[in-house]
Amino acid sequence: MNQPLEDIRILDLTQVQSGPSCTQLLAWLGADVIKIEEPILGDRLRDNISDIANGDSFEFLLFNANKKSITLDIKSTKGHQILEKLVNVSDVIVENFASGYMEGLNYGYEDLRAINDKIIYASIKGYGNYGPYSTFKSYEHIAQAMGGAISVNGENTMPPLGIPIGIADSGSGLHCAIGILAALYRRNKTGEGDFIEISMQDSIVNLMRARLQETMVSNNAVERIGNRTWGKPSRIFPCSPGGLNDYVTIYIGGEAWDSLLAVIGQSNLIGDRDYATIQGRTENANKIEDMITSWTSTLTKFEVMTILNDIGVPCGAVLSTNDVINDAHLRERDMIVEMNDDKRGSYLFVGCPIKMNGNAIKLNPPPLLGQDTKHILTSVLGINADELVSLENQNVI
Repeated sequence: MNQPLEDIRILDLTQVQSGPSCTQLLAWLGADVIKIEEPILGDRLRDNISDIANGDSFEFLLFNANKKSITLDIKSTKGHQILEKLVNVSDVIVENFASGYMEGLNYGYEDLRAINDKIIYASIKGYGNYGPYSTFKSYEHIAQAMGGAISVNGENTMPPLGIPIGIADSGSGLHCAIGILAALYRRNKTGEGDFIEISMQDSIVNLMRARLQETMVSNNAVERIGNRTWGKPSRIFPCSPGGLNDYVTIYIGGEAWDSLLAVIGQSNLIGDRDYATIQGRTENANKIEDMITSWTSTLTKFEVMTILNDIGVPCGAVLSTNDVINDAHLRERDMIVEMNDDKRGSYLFVGCPIKMNGNAIKLNPPPLLGQDTKHILTSVLGINADELVSLENQNVI
């Protein structure tokens, strides 16, 4: 079965999460992703609190499946020449270095376009390549703060609360992948390459639209209101046996409201104007929360989820991370899969979230540092064995 991007070669000069999350998605879709890493050290995430001796960190593994790895000192003269040759036979280059780094090495977009005018150059930065903050560095928590996400998260009696998932890193990676796909589509029509610029702050702002609209309408800063973010009453309710994650989230409104009242034993309130409208439910939020809690707290979160979904009331259990990796639905959809490599043996892995009838994805283990260097330099660039030895002796590869 042909894969959508099987004829696309991508040079991946990214590290950590924002860039690797982008290129891994494209690798899953069939692109030939060549991860270019510094000799000896490699992507710094490889050595980031590794859980096994002399092995790559699990975090590195999760963002680098289905890629190839070559080591190359791109700051050296020989490394520069090899990178230029790879650019000449590639479709896309992706980097997430600090602002000005690539330009300082003469690897900016204009430099590489002079080598291959069809190249698509994707750059991920904390704040983009222009604007007052463009020289500032950023990380996940900083981008969340600068995009407004932290300011709206938590309770108003608490300090702003960070969001413990990669909405800035993986969020910018997703935006970058979309930009690359759009540029490839455009190139098919025009024959021209393109420059794609992704800002982590921009990505957070885009994901923040549902909250920003409140300020755009009222001109007031959005307050932190915890689980009432989606309006009163709360959407989160405790369940038996009362553990740390024994909760469900329930949709309250529309046609589901009457069904919910019936199942929790409050049929007498169906049609009551103090509860039938959004305004009424907002004013009686505390009473509603108490009514629902008195029912949910007698059942497990999975029992509540099953009962409510069976009668058409949208409801989901609050899955712990243990629940997630053992969830039968996610297992069946190949989102939690078994991976196997020579270093670790068998272990659980996160699968591809993009399902396509015409794309049968085979997950391959993340590459060891430089494991494909010789193969790529010989098969793609035609470098002979003697030159490979010379490059090794000069620490270029």
